[in-house]
Amino acid sequence: MARTLDREQRRVRGLERFAIDGALREYHDRYPAAKLAPVVALICAYEEADNIGDVLKAVPAEACGLPVSTLVVVDGGEDATAQISLDSGAMTCVFPTNLGHGVALQVGYRLAIDGGSRYVVTLDADGQNDPGELASMLEPLVADEADFVVASRRLGVDETSDEVRRAGVVVFAWLMNRLTGARLTDTSNGYRALKTEVLADVVDRLEQRQYQTAELLITAISRGWRVTERPTVWRPRASGSSKKGSNLFFGFRYGGVVLRTWLRERGGRIPQRAASS
Repeated sequence: MARTLDREQRRVRGLERFAIDGALREYHDRYPAAKLAPVVALICAYEEADNIGDVLKAVPAEACGLPVSTLVVVDGGEDATAQISLDSGAMTCVFPTNLGHGVALQVGYRLAIDGGSRYVVTLDADGQNDPGELASMLEPLVADEADFVVASRRLGVDETSDEVRRAGVVVFAWLMNRLTGARLTDTSNGYRALKTEVLADVVDRLEQRQYQTAELLITAISRGWRVTERPTVWRPRASGSSKKGSNLFFGFRYGGVVLRTWLRERGGRIPQRAASS
């Protein structure tokens, strides 16, 4: 049974690698000599044709005095998300099939590193994050006050009405703080800014195909990178429904990622930076 399971896992990973390699070949054929700006706004999107156009229009061309490139990784799907991204002028990498948000982020991280960027800001394609706040997210990195900045809807404004999700934000922040020693208020927010040297250090350790926010944050803290927060606005989705599933399903899966990542990383602290809140 174990041998069969292992063989099946190798088969799935092989198909995943085949899909990613094909997407990267197409990307490099489309942009054969392209260099990314010092700041990359990274958006991973799955069937967000109704929302991504307005998000892309709102991404600033410059932040903190630095040029911004927009990079979109389209995680498969059957709608017009990829075409809208291409038509907007954003650099676009298109998966032939849906591989998971975490996989799309990992590919985007590597493209940003290889493209020579210094900072990466990730934001959602559904309109919940305000691209106009990109400079605020970036400021602590440019000032070298932090290596990783997480957006906080609790320090800012939460315009959504799901009280269960709001309670979950509090619970998961408490859990992650207890496990890592951090003092953060919102540990499940996908709006974040990082130095590419942080990504270069942690990207090969990332395993999650879907819920990567907790894994990335715990891994960075455990390896000694400095983490801080900035208040932001958290909006309802512009349209459509969440791809994360029901509150119960999301909470169960997210909690599992937190615990598994902490168990994996707890013995591997590297004192290269002093983690802080």
